[in-house]
Amino acid sequence: MNGDQRSDVYVQEKQDFVQCFSQIVRVLTEDKMGHPETGDYNAIGGKYHWALTVLVAFRELMELRKQDAESLQRALTVGWCVELLQAFFLLADDITDSSLTICWLQKPGVGLDTISDAMEACIYCPLKLCCREQPYYVNLIQLFLQCFYQTETGQTLDLITAPHGNADLGRFTKKRYKSSVKYKAAYYSFYLPVAAAMYMAGTVGEKEHTNAKKILLEMGEGDVTGKVGTDKQDSKCSWLVVQCLQWATPEWYQILKENYRQRRRPRRLYEELDLPAEDSYSHIMSLTEQYAVPLPPVIFLGLTCNIYKWKSDLETERAGRGGPQ
Repeated sequence: MNGDQRSDVYVQEKQDFVQCFSQIVRVLTEDKMGHPETGDYNAIGGKYHWALTVLVAFRELMELRKQDAESLQRALTVGWCVELLQAFFLLADDITDSSLTICWLQKPGVGLDTISDAMEACIYCPLKLCCREQPYYVNLIQLFLQCFYQTETGQTLDLITAPHGNADLGRFTKKRYKSSVKYKAAYYSFYLPVAAAMYMAGTVGEKEHTNAKKILLEMGEGDVTGKVGTDKQDSKCSWLVVQCLQWATPEWYQILKENYRQRRRPRRLYEELDLPAEDSYSHIMSLTEQYAVPLPPVIFLGLTCNIYKWKSDLETERAGRGGPQ
């Protein structure tokens, strides 16, 4: 399949995914809850990268003869569950960070009402309706619950590393940064959609999931996800400040400390330090070559090629949508 053909397939997949949303709303309102007045949902927007990963991975993993309309519909629904979980985490993250940048929290008339938009519980209604008769249903429930727990753990680690108004640069280590990003973003953004597709396709072996996790978490730990552009303002333990601390002179360290204390970006410092780049792309490619088999390497290679284009997506989605109101 050439680039134009793949682009056409992606456009069609995205259209199918967006069209599926009306069914999700129906499940959450008219069909089961019996309260159609609750049907004012605003989750459309963004590029749906993580959600569409469920569908793409499912197509690669499931035998073609078993890819009927019903199984593909279930993959679309599970993809929406991933999307709703991501929306929940983005909204909750903005609240805990008291975000000052463009996001749903800062929309006129929204404010802390954002908390009512962050409904993690709504994920499990469509999941139950479409998958409860499937042999992988329990695995999916456990997967979502585990990723929720891991992400909350990462959020807590992020907050205690840099409490509001108390930026202790001594805590900003590479190990702490990688742990925070791993739990706060990598599990639900990278591992969750691929693991969900694996379970749906009948890939349940511990070895396969362990190997997939080694590749996917490494992708998520790179400087390619997260709240781009705000971690410095929020005095957070970002990749950039960790690198600066490794290379800065005592003079620059003091400048960095003062700027972080006042929640300012030390732009001149970042520009002048000329930090060395990490070749994470080659590292991920090496991990894929080592651990992908027997899974189709294209699942991981496609993600690897795309994540370098996705750095601003999370910020775009914050500004463009919220959950149920």
